[in-house]
Amino acid sequence: MGASDPEVAPWAPGGAAGMAGAGAGAGARGGAPAGVEARARDPPPAHRAHPRHPRPAAQPSARRMDGGPGAPGSGDNAPTTEALFVALGAGVTALSHPLLYVKLLIQVGHEPMPPTLGTNVLGRKVLYLPSFFTYAKYIVQVDGKIGLFRGLSPRLMSNALSTVTRGGMKKVFPPEEMEQVSNKDDMKTSLKKVVKETSYEMMMQCVSRMLAHPLHVISMRCMVQFVGREAKYSGVLSSIGKIFKEEGLLGFFVGLIPHLLGDVVFLWGCNLLAHFINAYLVDDSFSQALAIRSYTKFVMGIAVSMLTYPFLLVGDLMAVNNCGLQAGLPPYSPVFKSWIHCWKYLSVQGQLFRGSSLLFRRVSSGSCFAME
Repeated sequence: MGASDPEVAPWAPGGAAGMAGAGAGAGARGGAPAGVEARARDPPPAHRAHPRHPRPAAQPSARRMDGGPGAPGSGDNAPTTEALFVALGAGVTALSHPLLYVKLLIQVGHEPMPPTLGTNVLGRKVLYLPSFFTYAKYIVQVDGKIGLFRGLSPRLMSNALSTVTRGGMKKVFPPEEMEQVSNKDDMKTSLKKVVKETSYEMMMQCVSRMLAHPLHVISMRCMVQFVGREAKYSGVLSSIGKIFKEEGLLGFFVGLIPHLLGDVVFLWGCNLLAHFINAYLVDDSFSQALAIRSYTKFVMGIAVSMLTYPFLLVGDLMAVNNCGLQAGLPPYSPVFKSWIHCWKYLSVQGQLFRGSSLLFRRVSSGSCFAME
């Protein structure tokens, strides 16, 4: 979702098979039939349960603890798999960095090129701001091609730390196995499964966000130095020292609250909407039910991310506000007292979705941006 991409909680597979196996075992123990096979399954006489006091239900499978196929991070290939995820994430982050870089400059209101006159679909003349490609060409003219990757190093470290944190939490707090939700479940039972799953994903997302946010702040500030041609934040270690000296420990967590709120709203909104659509609008008798359910969460993720974009914008603006850089000071931005003050200011200006579009950027009547 922009500068920080919230993840949608995946549906936990394999739960039905485990519960079915447990149910079969419980049924076999409930009443032993006559014959040798039944006697072989019964415990020794000294430990046989009294008929009026049946034995307790079977304990949950220890498959996660003994290194079985379902154990996250189990086996010799676990470190290799985790390293592979980190490497793939780094590749995607590097490829998408120019897109995020341009978006951040637009978010802070930096418009170095004048708008051009064009026509909309109705044939009316409107003013359009430069698109992503035009903006990227301008950055290349000023800083060269390497300039498109300003602030990439701390962002790579932030994403890698987030990935490792989520993997470690899955090992320490393994998720419970749950059955796939269907419309055969009653509303109370199926909704309970979704709530458990989303709560678990929310816990992982919030912890990983808090640990990686200081690096996110450094990355944002490195990128917005393009506006004033500053060089205050040049490396990760030196940036950590500057932030701690000037702003204290809290300086590493500016903008964290709106990012956390955006993540929470995104996860709950996406999962609950996908659940209600899959469980109550898509009938199992429909031939393409499985195909539709596989795309529901993806579509809901796109829709909900658009609604939660203001949280992302406010969080990024607070990360660079009043930090000694031109992009966080007037005329680009007022000095905000809190993220709520920032939200109200953008709302009054009609700019809560500034930077959400990178291709067709029309100048609105309430637009306020700084130009060189």
